[in-house]
Amino acid sequence: MVTNSKTLNNGIKKGLYLVSTPIGNLGDITLRAIEVLKVSNYILCEDTRVSKNLFRKFGINSKLISYHKFNERKNLSKIIELLKSNLIVSLVSDAGTPNISDPGALLVKECIKNNITITPLPGASAVTSAVAISGFSEKFFFYGFFPEKLKTLNEDLNSLSQIDSSIVFFISSKKINKIISFLKKNFSGREIVICREMTKFYEEFIRASIDELKEFTKELKGELTIVISEKKNDKKASQQLSESDKRNIKQMINKLSIKQITNLISSKNKISKKEIYSYCLKIKNEN
Repeated sequence: MVTNSKTLNNGIKKGLYLVSTPIGNLGDITLRAIEVLKVSNYILCEDTRVSKNLFRKFGINSKLISYHKFNERKNLSKIIELLKSNLIVSLVSDAGTPNISDPGALLVKECIKNNITITPLPGASAVTSAVAISGFSEKFFFYGFFPEKLKTLNEDLNSLSQIDSSIVFFISSKKINKIISFLKKNFSGREIVICREMTKFYEEFIRASIDELKEFTKELKGELTIVISEKKNDKKASQQLSESDKRNIKQMINKLSIKQITNLISSKNKISKKEIYSYCLKIKNEN
């Protein structure tokens, strides 16, 4: 086990901090996040223009470095050298937690290789907030952003449709209409909540059954968080054996095993194997 914890007088360790920032309402930032950001030697920002709005509000004047998916590999060695110099470096995304559908994975892996302390600061989360208000199963699978290629999208959704839990996606509001037909194809019978502008003034939660979901005629704004419900219990349409089934069982009871009869009847009808087996056992005992 490798540990590394060089601590300053104020209790803040030197190293990399993954700092969660508000997903909309700036008041959702934590006191600890403000403290760490203020003492950071450098803050890595997905978009410095977005981060400055937050930093100005809370008097954070640390030096900023642009760090996004297009330059993270290029800047990696430079940042590692800063961290090796026993500095405090924080990583923030535009909203939410770094490395969760945002840049950060490369840096975290490199810090682990170099035995550099990494400290996560929890905070606002679009994922858990959306699951919490969905009313669906608390067990959830987080997928992230939908892929661009339609073939990949269909393959992934087909695979995800087999998971019996809530499923969370991110998508741009401009692309929502393009994926509705894919959702209906793969998640028929399930419910959906589309979360828009969470924690902001125009916060909205759109609830519907996926089968009744229609394309939006009015363009939505911002990034959307989508939650799809767990599978609904597919109760057997026919819960009882018909008189015809019972006659067939009586004819087969001395020719086939109970297991064979159960499999045969259940393959032709929507009847639970337990009910068929129980009836077979009853007939067998009567004979």
